[in-house]
Amino acid sequence: MRYFLDAEFNGFGGALISIALVPEEETVAPFYEAIECTDPTTWVIENILPVLDARPLGRAEVTDRFAYYLLDDPDPLLVADWPEDIAHAALLLVSGPGRMKPVRSIRFELVDPDIIGPGKPSDVPHNAYHDALALRAEVLAYEKRIAR
Repeated sequence: MRYFLDAEFNGFGGALISIALVPEEETVAPFYEAIECTDPTTWVIENILPVLDARPLGRAEVTDRFAYYLLDDPDPLLVADWPEDIAHAALLLVSGPGRMKPVRSIRFELVDPDIIGPGKPSDVPHNAYHDALALRAEVLAYEKRIAR
């Protein structure tokens, strides 16, 4: 199944703050979790934390929940519109030095938002869940347009 991925992080190249996977199939529950951010940038304090809408957990717990969410899908495809989102999702599978959570396979796809546009901002900008919902809507609308 395809999952539309978005992540929020603490500034450019910063630590993961929240991550969401919104399945293509609306009947499947989404994944959305937040990680404790101990030293947020001013921009994060002003734009991400007020709309987080999730109780932050420790990274290890989010790693466990993320891996468990994907465990029963034999071939998940995570679609993102920003490279750092993919990097954070992949790194979330790392459970320690030389160890990773078990996955049968996982694939990532990067789409260029300038190509699939015109793009409608999410209902709650800088909230990973709402941004992933907007990405799903944008990609599906794009695919519908090009299928004509």
